[in-house]
Amino acid sequence: MSDKKATLTLEGKDAIELPIYSGSIGPDVIDVGALTSQGMFTYDPGFVSTAACESQITYIDGGKGILLHRGYPIEQLANESDFLETCWLLWNGELPTKEEKEAFVDNVTMHTMVHDQMNNFFRGFRRDAHPMAILCGVVGALSAFYHDSLDITNEKHRNISAIRLIAKMPTLAAMAYKYSVGQPFIYPRNDLNYAENFLHMMFSTPCEEHKISPTLADAMDKIFVLHADHEQNASTSTVRLTGSTGANPFACISAGIAALWGPSHGGANEAVLTMLDEIGDVSRIDEFVARAKDKNDPFRLMGFGHRVYKNFDPRAKVMKETADKVLAELGLEDDPSLAIAKRLEQIALEDPYFIEKKLYPNVDFYSGIILKAMGIPTSMFTVIFALGRTPGWIAHWNEMIGNPYKIGRPRQLYTGSAQRDFVPLDKR
Repeated sequence: MSDKKATLTLEGKDAIELPIYSGSIGPDVIDVGALTSQGMFTYDPGFVSTAACESQITYIDGGKGILLHRGYPIEQLANESDFLETCWLLWNGELPTKEEKEAFVDNVTMHTMVHDQMNNFFRGFRRDAHPMAILCGVVGALSAFYHDSLDITNEKHRNISAIRLIAKMPTLAAMAYKYSVGQPFIYPRNDLNYAENFLHMMFSTPCEEHKISPTLADAMDKIFVLHADHEQNASTSTVRLTGSTGANPFACISAGIAALWGPSHGGANEAVLTMLDEIGDVSRIDEFVARAKDKNDPFRLMGFGHRVYKNFDPRAKVMKETADKVLAELGLEDDPSLAIAKRLEQIALEDPYFIEKKLYPNVDFYSGIILKAMGIPTSMFTVIFALGRTPGWIAHWNEMIGNPYKIGRPRQLYTGSAQRDFVPLDKR
């Protein structure tokens, strides 16, 4: 914070002084709250120039390609930490001690099972329901099973709900997949780590235990870490806005899942695979690249560039290295659609058009390739994104609830009809 001020001059009115606040890093912000008393407010579609909250969790500098969680670079967390340790960091502000981490991992592991009556809830969905539709419903329904931890003013209740959410998300996500393909649900195992357990519940059957590759488990863990939080994006803002009403945490996370489902947000890596299928063959790449460069053609290359990052997505480098390891492990370097992806990657990194416009491959491009190679259907891509983003959603929700806050209430620029009198039906 600082004592700097900005002055706003409005025609016919006295100048208004607006406080300027400074964060620990990043640009200063102007507090425009004083405009309300003057009968005015700001207009900012998409809230692209508005800070709706103060937060200590995640910092992004899109121009420099920087992503920090509690001050730690995402590259270091992805390569040297793991998902549950990153989860602890997001929630508590510091890395855990060895004892704290062991206790936290044990606590999460002991809560991975879901209530057996949840099986009946799943049966209410059509057999061909999209896994994201199922996940929205079952996560919101957790509030019907855990009445003992819904007092959001109670810190202990908030912590219990957080543990339950992070522990049960892989189980519910895998159940959504199993239900969509007509296979029996697989229970979690306490001897597996977080990523291993998810792969076990996804791919094991009562007939055969799935052999979990350490390379693939590590890749899945990295995908979770790289998606753990991303500041005030659409789904996180939805969780905060929902939470500002006093809604329980399960409802808030369900709202975040619904927001993430949009193709402009969490569906981007699914769109990458759809694009690769549309291209179809390496011989057609030049045709589609030419279309992408044509401003009059609506076709877009998915997985390139990012709304926030005007430089290289810092998560993409880690994902690229992971993708190379996964493809080598599975012997899929010559897979047709993956060959298209590799060629597109080469063009994006070498073609002057892409370099000038900074359309570098982003995290969605590489995560889509990895998930496809692992045999995960595209309908599950956003579900996995939601699983990975859950600790970030919880961290932001808990940060807001643990401090003084106001119910969210954006304003609008009204352009409809002015006041007018009602006309009876027989006179219209």
